[in-house]
Amino acid sequence: MKKAIIAVLFLLATVPTFAQNYAARDYGFRLGLTAHPTFGWLKPEDGKGNGLSLGFSYGMLADFNFAENYSFATGLTITTINGKSTEINARPYHIGDPFAFQMTPYNLKYKLQYLEIPFTVKLRTDKVGTVSWYGQFGLSNDFNIGARQNVELDGRETENNKNIKDYTKFYRAGLILGAGGEFDMNNNSAISLGLTYNNGFTNIVKKQDRSVRSHYVGLNFGVFF
Repeated sequence: MKKAIIAVLFLLATVPTFAQNYAARDYGFRLGLTAHPTFGWLKPEDGKGNGLSLGFSYGMLADFNFAENYSFATGLTITTINGKSTEINARPYHIGDPFAFQMTPYNLKYKLQYLEIPFTVKLRTDKVGTVSWYGQFGLSNDFNIGARQNVELDGRETENNKNIKDYTKFYRAGLILGAGGEFDMNNNSAISLGLTYNNGFTNIVKKQDRSVRSHYVGLNFGVFF
């Protein structure tokens, strides 16, 4: 995973160099809006994930075109990453002796909301009629603005919508892989449809004895103006 992070940082660091090489021509930039569902899941180190959970993402998109068919793609979105897990002796709910051989499973539902600022490179094909296809790769930077949780123990709900912001980390990083198509509506606007995989590689909980990572797939819909 360290190699993947280094590769992403290197790729993004080359964007200004490309931009300088093509400075003789102004390729402009585009702004857009997006709203789409996300399907999140969790990978706890001490436990297991329990399937997909529906979330939502909405906000603004921006493409800075530094060469023909090449863009630095970013944006500002509010993204919800939900997920369910079963975790053993989950803190802060488990108050037993941490050194005792006690294995108590807790069913947890995470409801996390982030301010997401992606740094990605987008590569587009030449247009075939009014359609061009793209691939996207880069880094997701997510800042926690809301965190709540439901808790079940022995089939009984013990916590409902508990605020767990004090127990979750402020920053989340993820690796973004995406692909899709852009469909021209006229000379100035286009509809973007695609699929994005966001692979979180940082721990989302603060407790040193726990490690939980979150991931999601987004069904992207956007309009560029």
